[in-house]
Amino acid sequence: MLHRKSRMSRRAFAATALSALVAGGGAVAAGAAMAGGSDPDRRRAGREMRGVWLATVVNRDWPSKPGLTAAEQRAELIAHLDRAVKNRLNTVIFQVRPTADALWDSPYEPWSQYLTGTQGQDPGWDPLGTAVEEAHARGLELHAWFNPYRIATHADPKKLVASHPARKHPDWAVTYGGKLYYNPGLPEVRAFVQDAMLDAVQKYPVDAVHFDDYFYPYPVAGETFDDDAAYDAYGGGFADRAAWRRDNIDKLVRETAARIKKIRPAAQFGISPFGVWRNAATDSLGSDTQAGVQTYDDLHADTRKWVREGWIDYLCPQLYWSAQPLDQQVPANYAVLVPWWAEVARGGRTKLYVGEALYKAGDPAQPKAWQDPAELSRHLTLAGKHPEVRGHMYFAAKDVATDPIGAMARVVADHYQQPAKPPR
Repeated sequence: MLHRKSRMSRRAFAATALSALVAGGGAVAAGAAMAGGSDPDRRRAGREMRGVWLATVVNRDWPSKPGLTAAEQRAELIAHLDRAVKNRLNTVIFQVRPTADALWDSPYEPWSQYLTGTQGQDPGWDPLGTAVEEAHARGLELHAWFNPYRIATHADPKKLVASHPARKHPDWAVTYGGKLYYNPGLPEVRAFVQDAMLDAVQKYPVDAVHFDDYFYPYPVAGETFDDDAAYDAYGGGFADRAAWRRDNIDKLVRETAARIKKIRPAAQFGISPFGVWRNAATDSLGSDTQAGVQTYDDLHADTRKWVREGWIDYLCPQLYWSAQPLDQQVPANYAVLVPWWAEVARGGRTKLYVGEALYKAGDPAQPKAWQDPAELSRHLTLAGKHPEVRGHMYFAAKDVATDPIGAMARVVADHYQQPAKPPR
């Protein structure tokens, strides 16, 4: 009952903020811009996260296609970094291990096929080393983004290069939903993926290690993730399989955090999960949402716990919904989730950022709210009412470049008139 009262007060607070935004329209953001920004974290000695994800899986953002020359790839990468500076961003989250591969010369895994078109083929240059050096030369932080368990976006092990660890250890792999994954329930897999990822941390002065939202895979109707043998071997001390799976992911997070600090003490560890931990209908501690996916139950990632326990340096939930009136969850609402996550982070050591769906702005397939160039700017104004929110990350770099309806330009004009350094 006490929690329900607390949640209602948060809804009232969010409603007040949202009403002010609706009533003031663009004038609220414009007024903040004229004043140089008045949000609490813009008063913190000019420090806030202004990040952009640079995705390489299936050549989403970079390189524009596989098989470009080294010079062409480098030029495209530099253009993304320069564009980040132009938009007064301060951090690039660079995907360097998209599918159990590498964008550096790794002794553990093959060169990524997204560079040359052929997995294992040397591209003739050092993408990660260049990204770190060139980002730092521009005053940008470079967060190395890894996907721990995804092996391939297809289900055929024979398509992997012959030297691939998943072919040498077929018992490590699980086929699910037409894709290949490493089995998080095997201790040897957990140790291997850490070794593979942390090789980059050892070799390069990255500012952070970054995971996204993929732990156990998203549910696929009618399919079962076959980890029976691993559960039989290692799950005996747990109440059920779900608890065992969550413990596997907890171990990955705790162990990775400890190893990062040992290898490179100044590097941060951040995670950007799906934005709903649990719905309130499932758990009284959850958010007032009706999301079809809950990270705790479906991905076996207890994201709230990681923040409350202070295991990670930052959390950036992907709040990829519009800010609607509070009776319109459909299935979740930015205006509901920002105060919920702010309360989770309050008083802890883990910094809270917000993941923003720039890719939805202007997409005709998206709801009406996303056709308004001011939607994302309103998000920043709303989030700025919560001092726990220390900044934002935008998905993704290609959309910063195209900006079809000027949503990113509006954010910059309304909120980023002055440069800022990332929080430390």
